[in-house]
Amino acid sequence: MTGMKLDDLDRRLIAALQVDGRASWTAIAELCETSVPTAARRTQQLIDQGVVKISVMPELGGEGPVESFMVRVRCRPGRQLAVAAELAGRPETRVVALVTGEDDIIAEVIAPRIPGYQAQTLIGLQSIPGVERLRSDLTLHVYKMTHDWSRQLLDGDDTDIDVSEPPRCDPSHLDEQDRAILKAMADDGRTSFRTVSDALGINESTVRRRYDRMHQLGCFRVLTLVAAAALGLESETMLTVRVRPSQLNSVAGELRRHRSVRYIAATLDGNALFCEVIAASTDDLFRFVTETLSSLEGVEGWSSNVELLTVKRGFVQTPWWRAEAGALLGE
Repeated sequence: MTGMKLDDLDRRLIAALQVDGRASWTAIAELCETSVPTAARRTQQLIDQGVVKISVMPELGGEGPVESFMVRVRCRPGRQLAVAAELAGRPETRVVALVTGEDDIIAEVIAPRIPGYQAQTLIGLQSIPGVERLRSDLTLHVYKMTHDWSRQLLDGDDTDIDVSEPPRCDPSHLDEQDRAILKAMADDGRTSFRTVSDALGINESTVRRRYDRMHQLGCFRVLTLVAAAALGLESETMLTVRVRPSQLNSVAGELRRHRSVRYIAATLDGNALFCEVIAASTDDLFRFVTETLSSLEGVEGWSSNVELLTVKRGFVQTPWWRAEAGALLGE
């Protein structure tokens, strides 16, 4: 995907898919003001070229209670990509990104709430060849997690109307057939119900009915993965915001109204909010920190890491990361 040029229609198609990755071609065409054949053809090209990846992924909680940890990794010189690849290949990692700053990699690790399992998982990460130091911090509460951050390309608005918190699935919502349906849709989020039906040997109407029920219960998320830079959004930054303890909720409530803030969570260490911000440019990021972040009562300061390469997001490896890694190495 490195160096690929996207035009305005490509970007609008991607933005529409981030709103609803399984929307009909008719709905996508209407939203993007193009024809149905053009919407279908151009979108498939973006998928085939590895610019976009659409996946259906279960929400947390469907297999039982879990905890989330933000993990910061410092690597030995020259080992950053190898460590990132190893982390991305582990099923417990939901996010893996190479970053600037004191640490080389920031990852999110999801571990079942089983005595001893979390310690075993985190200690095991330290044995990855090339890891020099690893720090982990428990995520106490997620205020916002969104994958439709590019919607401003459709409506030109950077304020977020929907500020609802991420859903939590419950094991009682799912049976083995439900889990099989989600697994069948993981690699291709736009796969048809007929294809899933044929693969699993169950009635198509059953697949559709179960999918709709799981959707209503918030048991999965349709992810449309794309590099922000491909959409002309130049700045992906992870901010650790120090906040007075009594004002964590109020600061988070203000920040999550901004569409450029795609993720915000309270962490246990340091009275902090961990935020991921996607901005159109460094100038926009400057305005965000000076006009928005610094003006919030209770904010005491922040540190930052610029995302250099997103290797994994939403438990899915990005289709472009290996090509971009090769470009970084001059291959």
